Amino acid sequence: MSPAAATTTFVAISIAVPNPTAPSRGRVRLPLGGVPAAPRRAVASMAVSAPRSGAATSFLERRESERALHFVKYQGLGNDFIMVDNRDSSVPKVTPEEAAKLCDRNFGIGADGVIFVMPGVNGADYTMRIFNSDGSEPEMCGNGVRCFARFIAEIENLQGTNRFTIHTGAGKIVPEIQSDGQVKVDMGEPILSGLDIPTKLLATKNKAVVQAELAVEGLTWHVTCVSMGNPHCVTFGANELKVDDLKLSEIGPKFEHHEMFPARTNTEFVQVLSRSHLKMRVWERGAGATLACGTGACAVVVAAVLEGRAERVCHSFLSKCVVDLPGGPLEIEWREDDNHVYMTGPAEVVFYGSVVH
Repeated sequence: MSPAAATTTFVAISIAVPNPTAPSRGRVRLPLGGVPAAPRRAVASMAVSAPRSGAATSFLERRESERALHFVKYQGLGNDFIMVDNRDSSVPKVTPEEAAKLCDRNFGIGADGVIFVMPGVNGADYTMRIFNSDGSEPEMCGNGVRCFARFIAEIENLQGTNRFTIHTGAGKIVPEIQSDGQVKVDMGEPILSGLDIPTKLLATKNKAVVQAELAVEGLTWHVTCVSMGNPHCVTFGANELKVDDLKLSEIGPKFEHHEMFPARTNTEFVQVLSRSHLKMRVWERGAGATLACGTGACAVVVAAVLEGRAERVCHSFLSKCVVDLPGGPLEIEWREDDNHVYMTGPAEVVFYGSVVH
């Protein structure tokens, strides 16, 4: 299916839920919002069933309709994505506008973004592109890349521990699927130069923006800026911050669109529980409040180290920092030996589906 052939009116959805103990199959017919008026009312058909062995591969190979977009829904700590097998083309199978409709939680499938598995370039095994729920395209997504790795393992029928390279807008990313199903990702080196993040805030520590003052609607926040291939503004608050008390939907957009961030920014609000245990909430650029943000958790640990609130990982002391997000914890390491940040966390299948349009 090419973008030129695609439309934005979705008229049928087929869903297979990965539940091998399901006793029976059910079918429910629901009205589909967003479909133009017609002599007969358009409906969506939803089928829920337990897939057989090799469900992901066989499902994605189905070609009963040339107009069907086959996908697999994945989530990493509640950060959810529509995964599309796009290995046969370097052009996404849906446009940014269509992706936004697919991500709509009332009139579409519902997700924080659409991720495409594309042919590798520059020596990488695969290329990853993502459209956010608002149709914008970020450089990279930490939770998304873990889902990407697990999706690759399914469609390539890989078993056991696997490691491969992924080309992203943030450069080369290297995920490794662990024996326990967790995914460990080498996220590369953090970018600390204000101009490269980018932010207009002046450097306060060498070339880095650490505990800089940022005025947001009359209040002064102390922020540290980090890029993990995408921009992050991290704040531990002017005083001790209780992240559960934040009105994130009110304050988040004011940071995202602040004039000090020419490419907009992701914003993490952090509470220190100990020097190896942090708690955060995130307002993601282009997606809003989400249950988890992998690059954000990485940026938070880097910022905590820069501000003297956490320790770095060295050869003799391999301590990891646990970052609690609303969707669950991630383990983050910022190593001294290679200056790389490593993220470890889960990625799980939610369901398989097709959208006919």
